[in-house]
Amino acid sequence: MHTATEIRAHSNDMEVAQDKALKSPSPAVVPWTIQEIIRNKKLTPLFQPILNLKSGKYFGYEGLTRGPSESKLHTPIALFDAASKENLSLELEMLCRKTILERFAGLGLPGTLFLNVSPDALLHPSFRNGCTLDFIKEIGFSADRVVIEITENQPTYDFAGMRKALLHYRHMGFKIAIDDLGEGFSSLRLWSELRPDFIKIDKHFVQGADQDPIKLQFLKSIQQIAESCGTHVIAEGIETLPEITLLKDIGINFGQGYLIAHPARSPAICPSEHIELLTQETRHTSRSHERNYTWHSNTLKLMRQVEPASPTTTNQQILDRFTAHSNLRSIPVVKDDRPIGLISRYAFIDWFVKPYQRELIGNKPCISTLQDTPLLVDKHMPIEELGHFMADADEKHFNNGFIITDQGKYLGVATGQDVLRELTRMQIEAARHANPLTLLPGNTPINTQIDYLLQEKQPFHICYCDLDHFKPYNDTYGYQKGDEMIQLTGRILNWTCDPQLDFIGHIGGDDFILLIRSKDVLPRCEKALHRFEQALSLLLKPEHIQSGGYTSEDRNYTINFHPLPSLSIGIVAISPGEFTTHHEVSAAAATAKKMAKRIPGNSLFLEKRKYIN
Repeated sequence: MHTATEIRAHSNDMEVAQDKALKSPSPAVVPWTIQEIIRNKKLTPLFQPILNLKSGKYFGYEGLTRGPSESKLHTPIALFDAASKENLSLELEMLCRKTILERFAGLGLPGTLFLNVSPDALLHPSFRNGCTLDFIKEIGFSADRVVIEITENQPTYDFAGMRKALLHYRHMGFKIAIDDLGEGFSSLRLWSELRPDFIKIDKHFVQGADQDPIKLQFLKSIQQIAESCGTHVIAEGIETLPEITLLKDIGINFGQGYLIAHPARSPAICPSEHIELLTQETRHTSRSHERNYTWHSNTLKLMRQVEPASPTTTNQQILDRFTAHSNLRSIPVVKDDRPIGLISRYAFIDWFVKPYQRELIGNKPCISTLQDTPLLVDKHMPIEELGHFMADADEKHFNNGFIITDQGKYLGVATGQDVLRELTRMQIEAARHANPLTLLPGNTPINTQIDYLLQEKQPFHICYCDLDHFKPYNDTYGYQKGDEMIQLTGRILNWTCDPQLDFIGHIGGDDFILLIRSKDVLPRCEKALHRFEQALSLLLKPEHIQSGGYTSEDRNYTINFHPLPSLSIGIVAISPGEFTTHHEVSAAAATAKKMAKRIPGNSLFLEKRKYIN
């Protein structure tokens, strides 16, 4: 039961312990034997949470085992090596299972328990089928909450025997997982043979995948295979923000690692606030530039003016119009300015040219042949929203088109191709002006948005957001961690915005701009500061958090103490007619930001004279 994951998890614990041992006297080592450990049940169960990356909640826990802390057999690898030498591997593994199950049930932990089982134990001649299920029933637990996690530490050859044993488990109600995909000797064949419910990707392919295209492609391929065969993927060894963000973008739904939580004897039943923050259901920051750059680009831009037909227009007259205008794809039917139908060119002609149709219905009014209700779209609908709307609508509306209205009155028509063409153009334009680090809109779209709001005489608040003490952090931790902090800040500020009303832009460096039309600007900004404070611990060392900062040497070789990074937000309310250009607005925002930065720590400054109630 000493899986590679478990041994890796313990290796960090050993490093910490060794570091402490240099500073304090070593405790006496008790000469426990493997026989004594098994006889006296001297095992300690630990549990490492598995996070649902979509919901931000714990899905379950992996059960791990340690020997006596004062013994040389404390580590899993030492424990199981000793058992193997004494031919006690099966006895130790069964004790591990029982200890973990008993502790898990006793703690009342929610969700699913992942229980490590080695192939040797499954195929051992002394293995008695059903003993795990018997014990589960004794402690009042349910088999459907247990996942049998197959671990590999040596080649597996008896696939038929393993498959038979695992099918037996599945019939009893257990689910099946394969551990460390990519590391084991035969895990791909096991996947093919056993069709598990879960597959765990080895941490080698997870760590640094945001910077390694080969690892990224491996993760994408595994996720695609898993989706095709109904298997859930669990990514192991998550340790950084970019890794967890990448996994979410790929579509991997579960993960575990030190970023989420360390193994613990009594683990928490809920993730810490900053983990829930990172995994909450929001649109990806990588797409936010599309949403924020284009929310004022509405359906009216797509409209083609087509003279409508009346309900009394004959079918022959409709055909004559289509014949005379080869580019006319549809004709709307309107009564009292209200659209009641849309006649598609190709459907109408295919139907009308059938034998005897002209003679039978040529002189009949077109309203008698209308069958489907037309798709109506208000002129103010944002184009990105229209794209989602068209994707959910019937396929025929994409080709036949839709009618654009103003308060229910007919204005014109457009097609699905028009929507697709405009969305593509907007995405290209947005990407051209996006900040390469956060993919948020840069200076040009920020200025465009401000000028648009001024021109439309819409009231809004401009919020200038800036990181304090960022350069010392960047110098101390390195540019990669500095980039992570900027990306984290952008993500938090993006969550602050209402996608239908507000806008976020990245000026460059550690400066961001929010254009808030939502009425609750202050609560939104205060929540952003709180989230930043909570999430900052992910990017700082514990000793720096405890001391409130860190020291570094400047160019004059002087040692200086620097406070921890913080976020300052300066807010100015922009009333209609008060400013005429984005230059004036940005100057006012810069002044407010300077006032906010004078306040120590995470700070908010509001130009009260200009606050919109």
